[in-house]
This record gives sequence, structure tokens and C-alpha cells, in this order.
Amino acid sequence: QVQLVESGGGLVQPGGSLRLSCAASGSIFFINYMGWHRQAPGKERELVAKISGGSAIDYADSVKGRFTISRDTGKNTVYLQMNVLKPEDTAVYYCYAQKGGVKYWGQGTQVTVSS
Repeated sequence: QVQLVESGGGLVQPGGSLRLSCAASGSIFFINYMGWHRQAPGKERELVAKISGGSAIDYADSVKGRFTISRDTGKNTVYLQMNVLKPEDTAVYYCYAQKGGVKYWGQGTQVTVSS
């Protein structure tokens, strides 16, 4: 089992920035990917960004150039730096870790972009 604890969500004005953190614990060996999904009200959960054990990175087209994912392997933590936030980025952001065919999820953290 992998446990994931997220932090860093909140309310920010359009154009502002937030940094999300996700700390992993438990059976963390052989995790293939860690990353972030988000789910806005009335919409399906979508991939935002992911990073592999070899540091290969993918982003959703909607966040490229604005969001940056990174990891600190010593702290077993993944970060999502979100800049130039837009109202359409408002969602619950979920950290995940994929190990083989299994995805583990964090509890989610709310990000609200509003003036």
C-alpha cells in the first residue's frame, strides 16, 4: 500500500500562483509514476501532469507552460507549481502514484481561482 498526503491548495486570484505538495509513504518502492489529476464540478477527472521514476514528464495541453511538476526523491514528495492560474483551473486536485497496474490516490485538495 502507498499512502499519499497532499497540501497546498487554496483560494487565489486569476494570474496568481500556488504550489501543491504530495508526500508518499508506505510501500513506495517500484512506483512507476507520480502525478496529479483534477476534477472540476460536473466534469470527469483529468490528468494534469505526471513524472516517471526516470523523470520523464507529461503535461495536459491546457497547463503546458504554466504548471511545473517536480519530485524530491529523498523526501518521497512530488510538487506541482502552478503559475498564471485561470478560473478554469478551479478543481479538486488529486495526487496519485502508479505501481504496476494499481493507482493509489490522495484525499484531494481544493484549488479555487477567483477574483
